[in-house]
Amino acid sequence: MKRCSIVCSFTLALLTSVSAWPFWRRDVLDNAVDSPDGVIAHLQHFGEMLYRNPDNETGAVVANWHENWDRNPEELGNYAEGDILFPPQLEKNGLKAEAARWAGGVVPYMISPYFNTEQKNLIYEAMNDYHKYTCVKFKPYTGEENDYIRITAGNSGCWSSVGRVGGRQDVNLQVPGCLTKKGTVIHELMHAIGFLHEQSRFERDEYVTIQWYNILNNHVGNFEKASKETTDAFGVGYDYGSVMHYSANAFSKNGRPTIMPKVSNNKPKSSRSITF
Repeated sequence: MKRCSIVCSFTLALLTSVSAWPFWRRDVLDNAVDSPDGVIAHLQHFGEMLYRNPDNETGAVVANWHENWDRNPEELGNYAEGDILFPPQLEKNGLKAEAARWAGGVVPYMISPYFNTEQKNLIYEAMNDYHKYTCVKFKPYTGEENDYIRITAGNSGCWSSVGRVGGRQDVNLQVPGCLTKKGTVIHELMHAIGFLHEQSRFERDEYVTIQWYNILNNHVGNFEKASKETTDAFGVGYDYGSVMHYSANAFSKNGRPTIMPKVSNNKPKSSRSITF
């Protein structure tokens, strides 16, 4: 993906269904992985967990998820950082050198026929937000493109790879949990474009405190920071309201916050009703 597709400087509004109060921001595209090495460097501590097949255990948890929960459906997975998953064959072959970015900021896609009309429309709405507010463009797969995303509805939760991995790559949106809020769709598509979670930013400790003692023991690795050398914020400030930010209680083992803002009036959102 060309740099222009990342550095689109727009004033964007986020609307929450709770208050309908507009949260103005400069950009939501603010934690881009600059190269395939950057992706792997940040996530390598997950080891084999990064390269695996989707699991129905995660699907069962997401099937019971309700929008009133204090965490998002994409935070319920047994995958790297909850929703990042690379095809098993990549562990052996590795990302191609030219991978990670989508040429010209154009992402070919196909959508599973399993989704109903309402669910497809939500996916299209999410894509249209990209078209309206960013340089990224989604276009239907024609059969001629070598690299494209396939949006599936498997019973394995909400997940995606990070960036272009080469060939067909899946973005899974389990029905109905992952399609309750448009923000969840935007979130997973953002991973596919090449963006990490907001709280993974290298400078995050200046803005939030990670409450390590409240995190589920087997999910501590989800809160590792990215390296300054392998990611680029393009001068955009840390955003508590980013659609890529964990909710305050993400991966909590006791119902208490795992992420605390250092400025009291800022708080990570648990609602994926947030959009551009």
